[in-house]
Amino acid sequence: MKEKKELVFCPLGGSGEIGMNMNLYGFGTKESQKWIVVDMGVTFADDSIPGVDLILPDPGFLLDKKEDLLGIILTHAHEDHIGSVSHIWPSLKCKIYATPFTAVLIQEKFKEKKIDISKFLQIVPLNSKIHLGAFEIDFITLTHSILEPNGLSITTPLGSILHTGDWKIDPNPLVGGKIDEKKLKKIGEKGVSIMICDSTNVFSPGRAGSESDVRDSLLKIMDSKSKRILVTSFASNVARMETIFYCAKKTKRSICLVGRSMQRIYKAAKKCGYLGNLIEPIDPKNAKNLSKNKILYLATGSQGEPMGAMNRIVNGIHPEVFIEDGDCVIFSSKIIPGNEKKLYQLQNLIVRNNIEIITEENAFVHVSGHPNRDDLKDMYNWIRPQCIIPVHGEHRHMKEHAAFAKEMKVPKTLLIENGDIIRLLPGNEPKIIDKAPTGRLYLDGNLGVDAESQSIKDRKNLSINGYLEITLIVSNNGKIKKPIVSFKGIPQSEEVEPFVFDIEDEIFNVCKTFSLQSKNQEKNLIETIKQTCRRIVREKTGKKPFTNINIARI
Repeated sequence: MKEKKELVFCPLGGSGEIGMNMNLYGFGTKESQKWIVVDMGVTFADDSIPGVDLILPDPGFLLDKKEDLLGIILTHAHEDHIGSVSHIWPSLKCKIYATPFTAVLIQEKFKEKKIDISKFLQIVPLNSKIHLGAFEIDFITLTHSILEPNGLSITTPLGSILHTGDWKIDPNPLVGGKIDEKKLKKIGEKGVSIMICDSTNVFSPGRAGSESDVRDSLLKIMDSKSKRILVTSFASNVARMETIFYCAKKTKRSICLVGRSMQRIYKAAKKCGYLGNLIEPIDPKNAKNLSKNKILYLATGSQGEPMGAMNRIVNGIHPEVFIEDGDCVIFSSKIIPGNEKKLYQLQNLIVRNNIEIITEENAFVHVSGHPNRDDLKDMYNWIRPQCIIPVHGEHRHMKEHAAFAKEMKVPKTLLIENGDIIRLLPGNEPKIIDKAPTGRLYLDGNLGVDAESQSIKDRKNLSINGYLEITLIVSNNGKIKKPIVSFKGIPQSEEVEPFVFDIEDEIFNVCKTFSLQSKNQEKNLIETIKQTCRRIVREKTGKKPFTNINIARI
């Protein structure tokens, strides 16, 4: 009996979480499937993983299928959708498909790694189609908080699905095209079996809002300020950048871009033909010579990132930009969950310096790039899918999205998580048929390591328990000198006798039971000293330090 072909879907990231999006689609028989990847993003590490900034989806399942991989398709240029590409692609070496703005940023990422991607990167014109094997992929212009966001209408011999990517409905996006409502309606009329859809703002009533409304509000705020203004926002939000330029011109201020990524995004947008009618930004060196009421800064670091421009400015370590008593700082962004602590610390420092602070908590200075419930309602009315699979959300978001879809009379819903392999077509409804291995890779320096990496374990231990090092000097005649004890991150108290003295005494006692002239006994000696020292420190301080023993023979 001839084996039937099927269309399958497998998220390796972005389902059950907001971030690290990586989605696989496969078509063919079970024994012979061809695959495409939609997006390849990162998420950001928190303080629980010291020394790590970025987290990547584990590509192991994909690497096993690289010979059958037709290409990587990128919906838009946010880091949670493209941030992993330059790290994972060298193991795949397949075609990458992206619209012009996204392609420019991808090129820069590979340039930093000294990789020539030109032969593999294919620039896709807006609103065009590509054909990869049995997949016909139609790019649909949407609106979001970045230039050139795309939904993907994916058609196969078995039927069509819609992968929305990130989107909202902005009737006046200011930069870039409007959402292609006409095209979406046509796709809906042809029939969509399954819609795989953004769930981020499903709990939010009404509409996400328009960038033009934010512009009006920001202009009113800035027009009332007589001193230095510093705005911080997501560098990738080119429409917000354009709004700040507009406000600078209207309030007769010069504008200065602060932060590497802000400069990079500005140049990328200009290269792609956007931001053509703006005033020219000035250099930070020149900006500091202007009167307070004549300068407007736009800076990175809206999430309180330690190395972001905002953090350096507020802490007085930026070489060219500073703020002082009476100035105004506007956080034109939302707080990404997980960043609250470091961001509130930064904002408190600003307030303590008698600097006015404006956030979305006390003024209308930001709109989301994701669909609220009324936006979702419009999309459902246009597409009329037979089934909805919520993605791009935590489990609570996706469950609420499924409930919302039922309210919208969608016949079928399916809740999934990372690693689920779902048969989309054929059949009356999608079904989870298997499980793929998933996980996270930590970008530790320049290397991707798994969560069980010894370097990560050691660093966590060091951050919690501190470090203890003992150097034992042994002479040729087998006698020892006073041990050299050094430590970091271990608490001491004036009320408690220093543990160093106990360590020295115990080391002498241990050494009496070993022949120090015998190298055969050295391994056991080191282990015994290590255990003894850790016990002493634990008894004295409650800490179990990472301990290293050195034996130097002279």
